[in-house]
Amino acid sequence: MTYDVHIIGGGLAGSEAAWQLAKRGYKVRLSEMRGAGEMTPAHQTDRLAELVCSNSFRSDDDTKNAVGLLHHEMRALDSLIMRAGGMAQVPAGSAMAVDRDVFSDEVTRVLSEHPNITIVRERVDELPAAGLTIVSTGPLTAQKLAENIVTATGQERLAFFDAIAPIVHRDSIDMTKCWIQSRWNKRTEASNEDGDYINCPMTKDQYLAFHQGLLDGEKTDFRDWEKNTPYFEGCMPIEVMAERGVETLRYGPMKGVGLDNPYDTTEEHPQGRWPYAVVQLRQDNKLGTLWNMVGFQTKLKYGAQIELFRTIPGLENAEFARLGGLHRNTFLNSPLVLDRQLRLRDAPHIRFAGQVTGCEGYVESSAVGLMAGMMAACELAGREWAPLPATTAMGALLSHITGDAEAETFQPMNVNFGLFPPLHDVKKKQRKEAYTSRAKADMAEWIKASEAVPA
Repeated sequence: MTYDVHIIGGGLAGSEAAWQLAKRGYKVRLSEMRGAGEMTPAHQTDRLAELVCSNSFRSDDDTKNAVGLLHHEMRALDSLIMRAGGMAQVPAGSAMAVDRDVFSDEVTRVLSEHPNITIVRERVDELPAAGLTIVSTGPLTAQKLAENIVTATGQERLAFFDAIAPIVHRDSIDMTKCWIQSRWNKRTEASNEDGDYINCPMTKDQYLAFHQGLLDGEKTDFRDWEKNTPYFEGCMPIEVMAERGVETLRYGPMKGVGLDNPYDTTEEHPQGRWPYAVVQLRQDNKLGTLWNMVGFQTKLKYGAQIELFRTIPGLENAEFARLGGLHRNTFLNSPLVLDRQLRLRDAPHIRFAGQVTGCEGYVESSAVGLMAGMMAACELAGREWAPLPATTAMGALLSHITGDAEAETFQPMNVNFGLFPPLHDVKKKQRKEAYTSRAKADMAEWIKASEAVPA
């Protein structure tokens, strides 16, 4: 099949870009190296849009949360990722979490069956010299292509470490020591009856022993070229958080506030009900047989993980479907090398999309893929691209990636209201709702004016 656009990389961003182009009538060649005898350090299958870390798309609240607003905007633009996410959704309180297998199976099925998409299992080692191209190879870009990108951009790669949280078999959790509850008892339509998280409580002594175990546990050795690679603050290994102070975890992933411990009959807790610390697990598949340890991404070696995590109340006999891991992520200095339409300044036939651009998170990666696909479709149609309003979540994210951030200090970023044009005249307590209301109105107007959603 001849094609209009070549997409390199079948992750979240590449899959979304292919969908946006194909449904507008354009032919797509989607190259994915997994399935051609190649694999990355983090992936386990050859399915498109495989989720390699958490199964959460984070908050689905579009009234006062920036990522929930991003969900809303992507749905308005008929996002395949959001559509498949809704189909694969599992209970997670106010968050949107998915059964990772159901999710990637659905994305793979839709794209495989689309007549305008040809999926080719191949590794691409060089940027094409001509023809519209979208590079969405993600933070685990293969070495040869990464080196070719470095040559093309004239810039050294920037990188950070990303970590994977362990997954536990539900039937190996001792529920006589744990209970199910969402923090503050928050519910959504997808919620379970009792709550969406398994909570494993810790006393002060248990917590202090666990904290020390994190500090003492044997960790993955780094190669010389990895030692100066910074961590991303939004995906910090739990033992690195522990190194920042004994109380850090209690104010982070192990905070006990908003949880009523039914097993607490002591006078140890000043609140009288909240555990001193807690480990939470979130449902990872629709069957409810797998649960992941929330915020427990780690670089501990496997043996150290098993030994330490089995000291957590309720997990003494835990069986792990997957242990935590660590991999090096690669991204561009996008404000320096990309234009406002995600095009490589020195080779404008090439766009970049997804995490390789320096956004962080499943939803953000998918959103950048969505924008890249729409931009390419607009170019093929011979129309001038109407810039997204910076007041929208997508527009604010794009602005950060392609110019608003300082190139010298550029780091991966989740969408957040700090990227939006400020509303100083609105009271602080009402500001988040004001941001989302303004964004929804501006996005609706942009869609109507630009005819962004095809019939």
